[in-house]
Amino acid sequence: MDTQTIKIVIAGPRGRMGEEAVKLVERTPHFQLVGAIDHTYNQMELSKVLSGAPDVTIYTDITECFTETAPDVLIDLTTPEIGKKHTIQALEHGVRPVVGTTGFSDEDLTYIGRLTEEKGIGAIIAPNFALGAILMMKFSQMAAHYFKDIEIMELHHDQKLDAPSGTALKTAEMIHQVREPKPQGHPDEKETAEGARGANSEGVRIHSVRLPGLIAHQEVLFGGEGQTLKIRHDSYNRASFMSGVKLAVEEVMKVDQLIYGLEHIIG
Repeated sequence: MDTQTIKIVIAGPRGRMGEEAVKLVERTPHFQLVGAIDHTYNQMELSKVLSGAPDVTIYTDITECFTETAPDVLIDLTTPEIGKKHTIQALEHGVRPVVGTTGFSDEDLTYIGRLTEEKGIGAIIAPNFALGAILMMKFSQMAAHYFKDIEIMELHHDQKLDAPSGTALKTAEMIHQVREPKPQGHPDEKETAEGARGANSEGVRIHSVRLPGLIAHQEVLFGGEGQTLKIRHDSYNRASFMSGVKLAVEEVMKVDQLIYGLEHIIG
């Protein structure tokens, strides 16, 4: 049986992640790129500003884009604030968003969840699209059943806007589901330099590193009596995220609710 073609609009096609998403759509037989959303180059063809891209129209107005292209799915790989706006606008137009930006608050997610229910269509928001990173989070949750002293170190490129990363916060959230809040370290410890112990999430310490040369990396460290355990994932280029984007686009067509995190749709 033939696979139904999924019509896709990409927001942020000239960014590093967006460019990889354009390549993904072009090489996937049942995906079709029908338009792009950008803050500039209105009504130009994407192929004129992005080498190897198809001849689809760039729109600066998202409503105009949705009206003229009638997409099934919006892939948004922009920034947290723009991603939030695009997610809501997509749902209001009956377009299923697949969003790879972080920074959504609990209130944002509650509102978006209600909107998916009202519209009867799905949305997927993923702090991380690398399938290896999702497995790292799931394995960390498993380990947290047995190791209660945990620290998270996330390392990203120096152009990342949020800290801690969405992946680190999601990892901590998953750990909290199986671990009672617990203070770590010596009860009388004091920071002689503010922030030395990192952020405190129910006792789990989160440390953020920002350096040029990095892409996206995370290590979860567990300590126990006479032993330690390290679970680490490294993304060496942005193509590493595209397997998860592909999975999310296919899955969002099958659901009618908000899914936050790819761990809910793999294994």
